[in-house]
Amino acid sequence: MITVIDSIIQTQLFERRTKLEHALVDLGDNKELKRLLQEVDTALERIKNGDFGLCEVCRSEIEPDRLMANPLTKFCLGDLTVSQQQELQRDLEMASLIQKSLLPKENINLTGWNVSYKYQPLGLVSGDYCDLININNGNNGNSGNNGEFYFVLGDVSGKGVAASMLMTQLHAMFRSFISLDLPLVQIVERVSSIFCESTMPMHFATLVCGKVSKDSEVEICNAGHLPPLLIQENKLIDIQATGLPVGMFCNEVFSSTKFNLLPNDTLLLFTDGLTEAENRFGDEYGKDRLTNLLFEHCLDSLDTLINFIIKDLNHFQSGNNLADDLTLMALRRIC
Repeated sequence: MITVIDSIIQTQLFERRTKLEHALVDLGDNKELKRLLQEVDTALERIKNGDFGLCEVCRSEIEPDRLMANPLTKFCLGDLTVSQQQELQRDLEMASLIQKSLLPKENINLTGWNVSYKYQPLGLVSGDYCDLININNGNNGNSGNNGEFYFVLGDVSGKGVAASMLMTQLHAMFRSFISLDLPLVQIVERVSSIFCESTMPMHFATLVCGKVSKDSEVEICNAGHLPPLLIQENKLIDIQATGLPVGMFCNEVFSSTKFNLLPNDTLLLFTDGLTEAENRFGDEYGKDRLTNLLFEHCLDSLDTLINFIIKDLNHFQSGNNLADDLTLMALRRIC
């Protein structure tokens, strides 16, 4: 019996087969293209026979994230040869380096603002998305800006290699559309549409995309993500979601929230790797504990604040390991 996931992968494999056939017509007798076409046909035959996703050696299920990343995978990790395992490890290490190179540079000079973040992947690669885009130079450099910049923090569904590939796809799309100087909501809508059309139905991302203007106005589009927390004087305000996750529907419409930050106001964004982290008793870290910590350290530097959160999380877990990627970003107006 063909499952829903098998049906989705089958459709993608048929599309890949059509592209390979067209390439063979254009390029003629190409051994590599023929080999790839044969692998696609073999995968389609496995789906038809009901044994797709099973290791050809031990017949156990292949790791889902590896299968989603490459439907042509035939062996589980336990049945890879030593050389194959070493090659996979090198690939993961290279992917990890590439992901880290996409993160914002440290000590970014943004006129009138301080920004700090913590990125802690569960493994070598992560499905968390963290970016800071300086409008003045269009990248994450530290050459200063004109008081305007974008920030994005999100979480792609799933974990591991497949999630990390989708994260890099989102990174490229957001930077491309931001460079076009479109309204914030249009940027998120276009990214969501393309992400939906180019990925499988079970793939989506919750995220917050924000823009800071010269007059210190902050505009936020929250696409199904955990509410960012705004610490303003003695108040804490949740910035609720204004739309469904990115990529869930191809014609999703989003809206945004606008507010002004005063000097020393702080905005904290985070992924669920923080609030849903559990201790050895199965209790979640939770929003209430985070809120109390924010009020206690709201006047500390952003680096100190984030370090206190991580330290408190570690104390709460009491040696229990994280079960998800963890990313935090804090922004503060300083003048």
